[in-house]
Amino acid sequence: MRHRKAGIKLNRTPSHRNAMFRNMVTSLLKYDRIQTTGAKAKEVRRWADHVITLAKRGDLHARRQALAIVTEKDVVHKLFENAAERFGAISGGYTRIVKLGRRPGDAAPVSLIELVVTQETKKKKTKKKGAKAEAAPQKKADESKAAAGAKTEAGKDKKAKKTAKTKSAAAGKADKSKAKTKESADVVEDAKDAAEAAPEKSEAVEAKQADDDKKAPAGKKGTAAAKKGDSPDSAEKEDKE
Repeated sequence: MRHRKAGIKLNRTPSHRNAMFRNMVTSLLKYDRIQTTGAKAKEVRRWADHVITLAKRGDLHARRQALAIVTEKDVVHKLFENAAERFGAISGGYTRIVKLGRRPGDAAPVSLIELVVTQETKKKKTKKKGAKAEAAPQKKADESKAAAGAKTEAGKDKKAKKTAKTKSAAAGKADKSKAKTKESADVVEDAKDAAEAAPEKSEAVEAKQADDDKKAPAGKKGTAAAKKGDSPDSAEKEDKE
């Protein structure tokens, strides 16, 4: 009878079996999960629970016992620092085994063994997620406000440009109308000057013609009269007289 003979042999010698499980426990505590066959996973769970119980005890003798099992000192020190915080709320059941199916080749059942996460650590993670979720809409609101402010500024700039264009166009139209009014005023003044100068010219021309008639001899007076449009009879009468 196999009384007080816990564990399985796995067709290995005791030294080989102990070395294999020590390495597996070290990897499990270092990486939080490993993948192996179902039988080995169930045996590694016994070793891992024992080491975590020593870490929760936390005294020097427990540390030395854990160092006799785990092959890396850094893994032991890290486990003893975080064991009370990570596994203090539960007593036992520190690992979880998940069946993954059959291994190709020999069809051996494969399982995933991992360290459990307590509710306190879950709450902390959910708080962080909640803070991130709260920060996300606030960030979106800030971005939307910034975008709206940029749009309003762009609209103001466009309006300012349009008003400047309209003002410049109105100023150009006003300048053109002023120039046209000036031109029309100049034309009116020129016409007035020409109208005023016309009678003076006509008087000067008549005076000059009268002087020419006085200076001219009698024969030429007839011609002058003929040029004026008088009849030859009237010209002869003037000559006789």
